[in-house]
Amino acid sequence: MCDDQEMMAHDCCDTHSHSHGHGDHPTPQRDRLLWGSGLLVAIALLWHFLNLPGPEWLHSFTHTVVEFGERMIWGVLFGAFFVGLLAHIPREVIVGYLGRSAGLRGILRATFAGVFLDLCSHGILLVGMKLYERGATLGQTMAFLIASPWNSFSLTLVLFYLIGLKWTLLFIVLSCVIAVLSGLIFEGLVRKGVLPDNPGRKDMPENIDWKAELKKTWKGHRFSLRFILGLFRDGMKESRMVLRWLLVGILLGATIRAFVSVQDFQEWFGPTPKGLLLTLLVATVTEVCSEGLAPIASDLITRAIAPGNSFAFLMAGVATDYTEILALRETTRSWKIALFLPLVTVPQVALLGWIMNTWR
Repeated sequence: MCDDQEMMAHDCCDTHSHSHGHGDHPTPQRDRLLWGSGLLVAIALLWHFLNLPGPEWLHSFTHTVVEFGERMIWGVLFGAFFVGLLAHIPREVIVGYLGRSAGLRGILRATFAGVFLDLCSHGILLVGMKLYERGATLGQTMAFLIASPWNSFSLTLVLFYLIGLKWTLLFIVLSCVIAVLSGLIFEGLVRKGVLPDNPGRKDMPENIDWKAELKKTWKGHRFSLRFILGLFRDGMKESRMVLRWLLVGILLGATIRAFVSVQDFQEWFGPTPKGLLLTLLVATVTEVCSEGLAPIASDLITRAIAPGNSFAFLMAGVATDYTEILALRETTRSWKIALFLPLVTVPQVALLGWIMNTWR
């Protein structure tokens, strides 16, 4: 079961692939998406700063790459440090933190854990499925998945530099609201027998002292300059899966700006019911990790003047992701549970998006 999920998430989250040579020793291969997108971004930066000649669309493309790069660099650097810090916290601590009991308290804890765990959207999916296998309630699992994908340290900091503190905080709060409400809805459906309960809850340990586990993890660590630099180094390594999609997002955003005028962008994706529905449709069919959606989401605010569409673009891309639906089906053995994810979440996303567009 886990192998199937890892295969589904491989293209998104693995920063190294392996092939077996003589003696069956794994040999790391280059991350083609990371290096390919990085090379294109580097060429665009060089083209811009050397002021090389070219058509108007190329100047617009290279200028946008520079603009996004300048606005995102500090978020990436700060995010890398926090990723390195979180890498020292075992997942068992999070499992124990969620607790055994169903209800609002466990869902709030799952939402909070999802916000602070720094992985790409498909990486977080593997963790969420493992939590379910270890006995998390269906409501906790759903709250964790819904709150997680773009509410990571690194992506939150990137969004702060792209769309500002006000919209970033509002997006985080509203995504947590959807996560908590959805978790409660799923637990209510389980109680009523509409959806099956997690059979693995019977085998979950009664009292996992997550505080003791966390204390044991940090025991002996000295926060010296060497240790802090090590956190940053580890964070940069761990952030490669995030960085690859940020680079892809920069290229996507620059391409849109190069070929779609502001007037057309506002007409298609503006703060109207049609613009919101079109945004939801594009988010549904776009199979890109959440990190790659950030530059496009920022343009929905700055160019289309549609903050609700920006929020819907980030959230619906997670709620309607076919990889997530298939992984839920594989883990829970229930198509009903998997299909209830978009059924429960998308109406909430659309409603909040419409409210934000109306009261922007």
